[in-house]
Amino acid sequence: MNLHIIATGGTFEKHYDEITGELVFTSSHIPAMMERARVSQSYTFQELTMLDSLDMQDADRENILKSCREIPADRIVIVHGTDTMQDTAAVLGKAALEKTIVLTGAMIPYEFDRSDAFFNLGFAVSAVQLLPTGVYILMNGQIFKWNKVTKNRPIGVFEAVS
Repeated sequence: MNLHIIATGGTFEKHYDEITGELVFTSSHIPAMMERARVSQSYTFQELTMLDSLDMQDADRENILKSCREIPADRIVIVHGTDTMQDTAAVLGKAALEKTIVLTGAMIPYEFDRSDAFFNLGFAVSAVQLLPTGVYILMNGQIFKWNKVTKNRPIGVFEAVS
């Protein structure tokens, strides 16, 4: 089983800049998180882009799709911003690649107390190894098919739709 992890940014990856008081992107947290979790499954890692998903354009989604097509791995975890995660999942789902692809993110940056990032990454790394071929969104202990999910913004959770 080949596992590949792609970082695209989102709240998950934001760092707190103590000088400006703003949330910014620098480098990905994922390699350190995988080491901290003592993940023994071999994997490859790619920092594709670092964007807030609200700033993600169609060209960025096509670049994610291109990466998923080109990498030899058949199990892919994509860390993505939650605001437009469904849009990227739709691009990947409609492409019908013969791979298992899961998208996950976080509502609170990894660096902050009470962040869901560490759990969500661990959940995604586990689930991608068990799920059948397809595209899924995994958030906060739940698995959703790419076309059967919506983000309930007022309460900050993903929910199944029929």
